[in-house]
Formats: sequence, structure tokens, C-alpha cells
Amino acid sequence: MKLSHFGFNLPEELLAEYPAENRDESRLMVLNRKDQTIEHKMFKDLINYFDEDDVLILNNTKVFPARLYGNKEKTGARIEVFLLRELNEEQRLWDVLVDPARKIRIGNKLYFGDDDMLVAEVIDNTTSRGRTLRFLFDGSYREFRIKLNELGETPLPKYIKRDVQPEDEDRYQTIYAKNEGAVAAPTAGLHFSKHLLKRLEIKGVNFAEVTLHVGLGTFNPVEVEDLSKHKMDSEELKIDAKAVEIVNKGIKNKKRVCAVGTTAMRAIESAVSSNGMLNETEGWTNKFIFPPYDFSIANCMVTNFHTPKSTLLMMVSAFAGHDFIKKAYQEAIKEQYKFYSYGDAMLIL
Repeated sequence: MKLSHFGFNLPEELLAEYPAENRDESRLMVLNRKDQTIEHKMFKDLINYFDEDDVLILNNTKVFPARLYGNKEKTGARIEVFLLRELNEEQRLWDVLVDPARKIRIGNKLYFGDDDMLVAEVIDNTTSRGRTLRFLFDGSYREFRIKLNELGETPLPKYIKRDVQPEDEDRYQTIYAKNEGAVAAPTAGLHFSKHLLKRLEIKGVNFAEVTLHVGLGTFNPVEVEDLSKHKMDSEELKIDAKAVEIVNKGIKNKKRVCAVGTTAMRAIESAVSSNGMLNETEGWTNKFIFPPYDFSIANCMVTNFHTPKSTLLMMVSAFAGHDFIKKAYQEAIKEQYKFYSYGDAMLIL
């Protein structure tokens, strides 16, 4: 399939600026691949589609406050610094994006905080907007990370034009987030409330937690018509023995095994054994899933509504079928579903 197959007109007012008032009261579109039917529900109705010993695979990555604002030495120009990944803990080296990038050269210093409490020096150019920074900080590593968290803000996606608000710190994080390292939330999981998870647990549903630290590469635009030539950025991945046991038991018992989000799906599809079971894994993945693709682990998926020509839409199309997703998205636009990170959800059976 080609890039142009994934274009559609998305009205700007359907991009969600704010989350639903209550996590599990966003809308839920239910797609049944076998019957080719579409139902309109609330997210809390998800419980009706799962039974004892079914499996939900959750990405327990935790978003850290990755967006900082600093001032350039001498000129005082305001510079946005987006922390991508830590390169060296001891030397305080970080891979970052800077904006505006044309003003930032090797050797420049940036000052953060009202009293310049943190200073960083640019030591390398990596891409047009990418830089390597060395943070100059005398305290311990723990004190340094606390300072970064104090100065950083929740990295809401750029399409959200409003200022970050205190509630975003909580709402742009799943309630089961544990392992810090993501610069974007695994947004399908944002719909789960503590109450809904408890009800699922009481019903006997099993939870398998995996970790995929979501990077900005997930949202990079695809710029080639031939999808086989697109390269995904690598993201850090960990799947432990406990998750493997829960998932593989579900597969063997022919239960519903549901990936919550495209990141959970990418994680498990990056760790498939030769006999179609899940493997323990620790490392990195740059797996890009687009149609046609044979999925090995999950037979069910929860996902948000994605933007045109995105790699996320391509994965969902591979799972549900391109024509069915096209029909579902037309229905979603007609019914005024909300799209993207704070938007509504879809359950694909």
C-alpha cells in the first residue's frame, strides 16, 4: 500500500484539546472484524467484551516532563528544548530537539530557571533540529533529575495549541504508568480508570504489562509514497517473564488477547518467537507495521483515532483491514468522535 491510501480530511475541530471529564467516559467505537459491524458505546462498556482469563496487554511506560524552556547566553533568546533520550548518566549528556534551531550552535550555553539554576552546553549537532547537550550541574544524579523534573513541563503534542495546565500532569499519564522514559503517552491507555481496571480484575481478566518508551519518532511524518522505504526511530523495549507467561497462556487457551494501544502492539510484535508466542525481550525496536501484515500475538486491540497518513493509522489499518477502517473513520467524523491523544477510543475485535 502507498502513503496516499491513508489520507483523509479531518475537520480541525475534531482534534481533542482536552481529555474527557472522566477517563472511562470517553466514547468507544466497537469494530467487529468478523461481522463487519460498528457499534457506538462508552469506554466503560469495554468490560462487556471481556471474560475470565482474557488478557489485556498494557504499556506501563511513564511520561517525564520533557519540554524545557531556556535562554541563550548573551542574547537571552528563548529556546525550547525537548529532551529525547539520555545518552550518558555520568556526563549528563542528552539527545534533544531545539526550537528555533538556527540560533543554536556548538559551544552555545543555555540557561534554565529563574536564577539560571541549570546550565547546558551544546556539544554536537545531530540533525537539523537535533543537538547533544551536556548539562552542567554540581549535585548528585538524583538531584539533577529532580531539577529537570521541576523545570520541565508535560510534553503535550504540538497540535494542542493551549498552554499546559496542572491537570495535564495527571491526565497525560496512564493510571498504571511505572517506568519513566516516554516523551509521549501511550494514549489508548489514558481511558482506563482505577474503577474500570478493578471491575475487569474482579471479572477475572489478566493484565500483562510491557514497557515501550514512546519517542517522538512515532509521530514523525511519512515522507515517502512507498511505505517500505520509511524508517521508524528506535524505541526502548522491555518484556519480562511474567508478561510472557500471562500472554502465552492466553494464546494457548484461545482467549481474547488484547493489545492496549499501538505501542503495546509494536512491543509484542517485536518479540515474537518462531512458533508465534511471546518472548522475553530487552533492547530497542524500530518495527514499522503497515498493510499487509500478519499479527502473531493479539487478536483484539484498543486504540485512539489517529491523524491522516500517520504510522499509527497504518498499523490499525493492517489489524482491522484497510477498507473497514476507512469506513469506520468516515463514521467517526460523521458522529463527531474526537481524534488523537486526548480523543475517543476504538475497540477492534
